[in-house]
Amino acid sequence: MISVPQGQEEESNSAHIRHIVCLKFKPETISESILEIEKKFPALKQSVPGIISIEWGLNNSPEGLNKGFTHCFIVTFANELARSTYLPHPAHQAFVEILKPLLDDVFVIDYNL
Repeated sequence: MISVPQGQEEESNSAHIRHIVCLKFKPETISESILEIEKKFPALKQSVPGIISIEWGLNNSPEGLNKGFTHCFIVTFANELARSTYLPHPAHQAFVEILKPLLDDVFVIDYNL
């Protein structure tokens, strides 16, 4: 059973939202900075209400169609309200400020489950 964050009970019947974030780091980004991102992105689950899970992985597709994107993070939100809380949330915005200077490109797509 999925627990609904306090204050979002009225939204509990809404569809979960999957938030896919693919990252392409600048070539000069050092590995220590990338490791920091790999730790801090999943840690947002503890700071932002309504996140059900965050999983991530490194591209290992043999097709060669990743266009330089190396990291994929998948955030599952309880509902649309949870996503709306996440986007401007101070913890998320602080993370974005760390991430932004390291990125060559980012790709984001969301869908309802």
